[in-house]
Amino acid sequence: MTVLGPGALRARAASCAAPGAAPVLGRDAVLDEVADAARGATARGAVDRTPVLVACSHGTSSLAGQRAVSALVDAVALRRPDLDVLGCCVDVQQPDVPTTLAEIGDEPVHIVPLLLSAGFHVYVDLAEAAAEAPDAVVRPALGPDPRLVRQLVVRLDEAGLRPDDTVVLAVAGSSDARAVDDCEVMGRMLGHAIGREVLVGYISAVQPALPDAVETARSRSGGHRVVVATYLLAPGYFADLAGRAGADVVTEPLLSAADPAPHEMVELVVERFGF
Repeated sequence: MTVLGPGALRARAASCAAPGAAPVLGRDAVLDEVADAARGATARGAVDRTPVLVACSHGTSSLAGQRAVSALVDAVALRRPDLDVLGCCVDVQQPDVPTTLAEIGDEPVHIVPLLLSAGFHVYVDLAEAAAEAPDAVVRPALGPDPRLVRQLVVRLDEAGLRPDDTVVLAVAGSSDARAVDDCEVMGRMLGHAIGREVLVGYISAVQPALPDAVETARSRSGGHRVVVATYLLAPGYFADLAGRAGADVVTEPLLSAADPAPHEMVELVVERFGF
């Protein structure tokens, strides 16, 4: 099988990475660049090595969160049995990214961030770790993406969303403005999907803080319920904070330890890998 070497994908995204760090591919041009580079490799008759898929989540001390993320990584491995699929974490859990890359050695690697937006962890932590590896590239974060919106809608339906509910999208927050923009885009996409305005509330780093966004939503609700749509990957500390933000109803995160990984999220990870 002819596959795309990571070198051809790096130049366009170099400006997104921290100084000295490996570049991070933006979402907009990824599919075009994959196709163009693949055509070029075929024309040259090149036979490159298939990259290892390293699925990197944030990490959590929550056992339920760990099980949910592991189930997603396992489902990706089942979906693509032709690949070596490894999981690691950028924080909290082991193995971390540098340890995982060191164990892979000189094999090419595509790091797929199991993160919902591209902030500091993607543009700095992962990019710097990739720069220390012989042949690694950081792929785009998972969001924004319509498949994530559909999973949010599934969670809202499970929670019994009513036509007169006011909805707040609970997001983690980031010091990186690009990640904040991603979250605002998701808020607008969710609002379009459910036919109403969606406020965005941040659990850390950014205003409005989630409890304040819930309070604002309640002031506009006309006495109806306020529902928090939890835009977090898996159960954990931030999901617990979302549950205490004062809403009448709070949905589960996108992944649940009790259920199989959603098919569309598996496909999203495979697409971000790029082959």
